[in-house]
Amino acid sequence: MTDALQPLQDQLQSLCRLDVLNQWRQAHGSISEPLNPQTWLNWQPVTLNERGHIPWRRGKQELWLSQTLVIPKSINGFDVSRFRLYLSLRWWADFAQLYLNGILHRTGDLFDCFGRILLDESVQPGQTLHVALYLVSPSHDDGALVTSDLIYENEHLDPGFVADELAVCRQFCSGFFNKKLNTLVIPNFELLPQKQEQFLEELQQLHEQLNDVFSSTQGTLYLMGHAHLDMAWLWEISETWTAAQRTFKSVLNLQTQFPELVFSHSSAALYDWIECHRPDLFASIKTQVERGVWEVAAGLWVEPELNLISGESIVRQILYGQQYVLEKFGQPVRVAWLPDSFGFCWQLPQLLKQGGIDYFVTQKLRWNDTTEFPYDLFWWESPDGTRILSLMSAPIGQGIEPQQMASYLKSWQDKTGLSDGLWLPGVGDHGGGPTRDMLEVARRWQGSSLFPKLAFSSATDYLDRLQGQVDATCPVWRDELYLQFHRGCYTTEGDRKRANREGERCLYQAEVFASLATITAEVPYPGESLEKVWKDLLFNQFHDILPGSTIPEVLAEANRVSAAGLATAKAIRDGAIMTLLQGLPASTPPYPEAIPVYVVNALTWSRSQVVSLPLPNSDRRWRVCNLCGEPVPSQRFQGELQILAEAVPGVGCARYWLYIDEEAPQDNLSYHTTRAPVLENANLRATIDAETGNIQQIFDKRNQQELLNSQGGNQLQAFRDQGQYWDAWNIDPNYEQYPLNPPELECFDFLESGNLRQRLRVVRRLGESRICQDYILDKDASVLVIETEIDWQERQVLLKTAFNFAFNTDIANYDMACGTIARPTQPQTPAEAAKWEVPALQWADLSTRDFGVSLLQNCKHGYDAKPNQLRLTLLRGCQWPNPESDRGIHHMTYAISVHPGDWKTGKTDHRADELNQPLRVYTNITASGGDRPPSQSHQWLSVAPDSLKLMALKASDRYPNQWILRVHDRHGEAQQLALGGVFTEMTRTRVNLLDETQVGNETIAPWQIASFRLQSQQNLTGQ
Repeated sequence: MTDALQPLQDQLQSLCRLDVLNQWRQAHGSISEPLNPQTWLNWQPVTLNERGHIPWRRGKQELWLSQTLVIPKSINGFDVSRFRLYLSLRWWADFAQLYLNGILHRTGDLFDCFGRILLDESVQPGQTLHVALYLVSPSHDDGALVTSDLIYENEHLDPGFVADELAVCRQFCSGFFNKKLNTLVIPNFELLPQKQEQFLEELQQLHEQLNDVFSSTQGTLYLMGHAHLDMAWLWEISETWTAAQRTFKSVLNLQTQFPELVFSHSSAALYDWIECHRPDLFASIKTQVERGVWEVAAGLWVEPELNLISGESIVRQILYGQQYVLEKFGQPVRVAWLPDSFGFCWQLPQLLKQGGIDYFVTQKLRWNDTTEFPYDLFWWESPDGTRILSLMSAPIGQGIEPQQMASYLKSWQDKTGLSDGLWLPGVGDHGGGPTRDMLEVARRWQGSSLFPKLAFSSATDYLDRLQGQVDATCPVWRDELYLQFHRGCYTTEGDRKRANREGERCLYQAEVFASLATITAEVPYPGESLEKVWKDLLFNQFHDILPGSTIPEVLAEANRVSAAGLATAKAIRDGAIMTLLQGLPASTPPYPEAIPVYVVNALTWSRSQVVSLPLPNSDRRWRVCNLCGEPVPSQRFQGELQILAEAVPGVGCARYWLYIDEEAPQDNLSYHTTRAPVLENANLRATIDAETGNIQQIFDKRNQQELLNSQGGNQLQAFRDQGQYWDAWNIDPNYEQYPLNPPELECFDFLESGNLRQRLRVVRRLGESRICQDYILDKDASVLVIETEIDWQERQVLLKTAFNFAFNTDIANYDMACGTIARPTQPQTPAEAAKWEVPALQWADLSTRDFGVSLLQNCKHGYDAKPNQLRLTLLRGCQWPNPESDRGIHHMTYAISVHPGDWKTGKTDHRADELNQPLRVYTNITASGGDRPPSQSHQWLSVAPDSLKLMALKASDRYPNQWILRVHDRHGEAQQLALGGVFTEMTRTRVNLLDETQVGNETIAPWQIASFRLQSQQNLTGQ
């Protein structure tokens, strides 16, 4: 058996490798003369913990370790004179410095945390080396020196090298060892130390025998230098630019000495910064790209979070990444390099392929906490049928370790049936890349005929070779790529999620209305400003910024950038809408001092909604009428006038007049503290529990159906959520075993009880936190809205809201980028059970055949479902890496939408969009648009059918005076796009995400994303 060779392998290693972890001496804190070997005599011997590590306390605590090495004549009888000596270390420390004979020799940190350090090129017996190691513990975790080994190595044959060869052979050829173990030449260790030459001869024979038997039978292991560099994580963004410069300079220097080194790096945003701030470095990179030894794998602007962003955000990540690389490097990117994002939405294959990307690569699902992802190579298929060849790569941040590499390649070959693998050497997370020692070791093993062939390759070239070998047996994955880890990132740092959602919504509106203003009024299109805001938003979607798994300084910078971008987008939107409104036909005011009011709809279907009008003087009494002078029902609340704006056309407006009427009612200021807590309209009756503030029952009048069971709805549930190392990232899997006391009701008051809107305020207290919620039910609505303000002060507490229904269903449907995903409510497999917290964009739904209920929200993403329950995670209270995570005031809105049939019939997607993009009110704008008769409403753009969602309307980046309109089917049905309004007479061409013409018909396939380039007949004729 091959295990019989383990003692031989261990004995060979023992001749060249010594574990010296327990030989360090230690001193804590600030030490006088820490580099003076005389002071080390007073330091204490180390004590290893149960894991065999040297530990010390967390919180930036300092530890000094020292060791005086005296080179022996031999190790276990083997003479190591004139050998190279390495110290191999692995630490868990925020900062590290190694000193050799009083001189700084190596620095590192939490990410550059392992490697072999050359102490001497040719050691002599009796030689003394004084080694000191300075370590600073992480703020969030205890520090540790994990390993510490002395390695003696000869440029010719040495026992350690043969031991590694033996281990490699055992990986690939266990059958040979089982059959011919007795034929191997086993070196006689009793020859040492007197007959070392004879021992080496036998060692040489074993080496030759292994090489003869196993030569060139293991395939090729391609190497690609890599340096994963987070745009921000446990450091500020400014430090990322420093790390990038250091990494790129290091790689360029190594490529002069190791011309075979091929290096790959992602993120167009990073190259853009280098180009702007280090043009000399950028020029050197371009030279290496032209030589074919530097791959720009920047198919996306950054490596984003891909569960929480909209489909159009993913489009822009691809569009701006591809545009940049094509412009600067002359060729598009064909690989989506996403090793570290926290899961991947199901429509990503379609989006990538439409963006000119042929391959998808990640390794993150190797982090799964429940089941192993079954495939290393597979076709990933989107709901529309688009497939992309996908690689579950080797782990990132690895060295050149022969046994580890051989183990990976053997596993790859067993899983895929393909002979050639890809290994990714290089220090990562904080940059770094390949080291000189890694490349030297690689060269040494390139000379071994028994090791798999080693050759450098780019990711694209490697994947091109793989695609040529893929056959019909390659598995197909038809689902999201759900990461069974980091489930807390759907909720952590709620302000980041809210800012991202606000930015996405406002950019959509700004581009739509700016496009229409340019087309109708010929005002300049603000393309540069919009692109700047988009790129800032995309940067903040990076997979440690949007998820909230970063330090407070990064979050503060992201908040500043988001606020500035939102202000710019709002100014563009409002300016464009003002231009459009000014172009409407003039209307005569029904009263001398009447003020024009416009209600604007950014969505593509007609809708009605209660809106609030700001009043010029809240001391006066006001009414609203339509253009014909007919009064519109209204209701006063907190100094504003509310009206029901009815049938506001899609991407259009309705017009009203606001005028003084001293007979109009004033604010309803008498709060109804004694009235029963019931909200009711023609469709729903919602009863609030006067003891808890929960929803006791929702009665659907149309179906005569009680929707909730005895546990009710909006049941605020708090749980202890601690004990996770990755605090911001992970929810305690056992959190339900640690429920906390429910919130206590402080008071409830009716703030509004008019014919248009009823508003009941409920205030509750949870620990040190105050939860203020307004239940809102509007006239004729089938949606009960819950506006929420929480002053959150809890630490390591998870807060959910639960809705418990009086019906059961096997499937819950969830909103995702450019589509919908169904997940079981009764898991049947461990992988399904691992989805106990799942992401969604704007809604989740439970439906029977006859009716259903949707849980909508405007800035939350973490859901869980049972056959009769939907829960939405509202807040967490992490302590690392931000000790004050989520502490403070939060505003959020969620809602229960009651509907007939399933979510499609009930238009859940529409209701969610309406919650997220309410009608907007504009006043004091004078319409003066020519001689056309005025009308109550006006529509600038129509898109049909309404099961096509408008994703974007924007100016083409490639063709002047042409426009890109993008939609996606969201009901899984083939569609024909019909356009009206200003685009009625325009020609349209089907294009991909990069505005490249696509051959095909006009039909939009089920779940398909479709982009069109629009051009007026006048421009077409002019060309």
